[in-house]
Amino acid sequence: MKIVVTGGAGFIASNVVDAYAGAGHEVVVVDDLSSGNRKNVDPKCKFYEADVSSPELLKIIEKERPDVINHHAAQIDVRRSVEDPAFDARVNIMGMINACKGAVSVGTKKIIFSSSGGVLYGEVPAAPAGEESPIEPLSPYGVSKLSSEAYVRYFSHEHGLKFTILRYANVYGPRQIGGEAGVVAIFLRAMLRGAKTVIFDDGAQERDFVYVGDVVRANVMSLSAGDNETLNIGTGRAASVNEIHRILSGLTNYRGEKVFGPKRAGELKRSVLACGRAGEKLGWRPEKTLEKGLELTLKWFKNNAG
Repeated sequence: MKIVVTGGAGFIASNVVDAYAGAGHEVVVVDDLSSGNRKNVDPKCKFYEADVSSPELLKIIEKERPDVINHHAAQIDVRRSVEDPAFDARVNIMGMINACKGAVSVGTKKIIFSSSGGVLYGEVPAAPAGEESPIEPLSPYGVSKLSSEAYVRYFSHEHGLKFTILRYANVYGPRQIGGEAGVVAIFLRAMLRGAKTVIFDDGAQERDFVYVGDVVRANVMSLSAGDNETLNIGTGRAASVNEIHRILSGLTNYRGEKVFGPKRAGELKRSVLACGRAGEKLGWRPEKTLEKGLELTLKWFKNNAG
């Protein structure tokens, strides 16, 4: 089938593109390269440099007429969303509307949308959050993801467009560039240089870290399953920033300086997802343990990161 992948030069989506192309699908990548890297895109895939929030996306979809649209393109920096909510809304919400409008106009069968369980559920102090848990986005970024989900459901109800919404936990792995959610990449780059590592707050904050290869499998499975479902994609295990630092220090034989910085405004203390529904609807479950995923990520960084 023909698949348009927005944001396909970025960390997660470029790995998805590789899997789709490897399975024999015709893949078209759309990315404005604001955070993605052209080098991440398989040269066999057609590439358009374009902003998904502009009318250009509609023209690309009209020209390519895909069977499926996998919509990953987004403004993902929570702090930037707080500083400039209008920009966040333009990229994330208008990008979603354009993808849905384009899909309906050419008869695309399905949209797969990468949402975020890490921001939608707010603080998760006890049991892992399931898909029916209260939605409490605490940032404009979270609000834009929730709004985008609502638009997908609207277009499904009004036009019969099928969808699968995948709510990711904290994804890590090859090609991650760091940034606000990229603590694994940030630590690895510092450790491999022997540089100082900084842990914000006390390091006890916990996240559900899921390996990008497992996330990719969920996107592949969603091509033929999970219609009109919203599914958490994580591990159900909470790991602290201190634990991540400890494991990576052991893997890299890191002996550099570790320092603690101030708590960052708006940062959640704990976020972990229940993922049983993805098993029921997709036949998916995470395969990589945290330790194995970090080993694979380190191997990639040693071979590829400058």
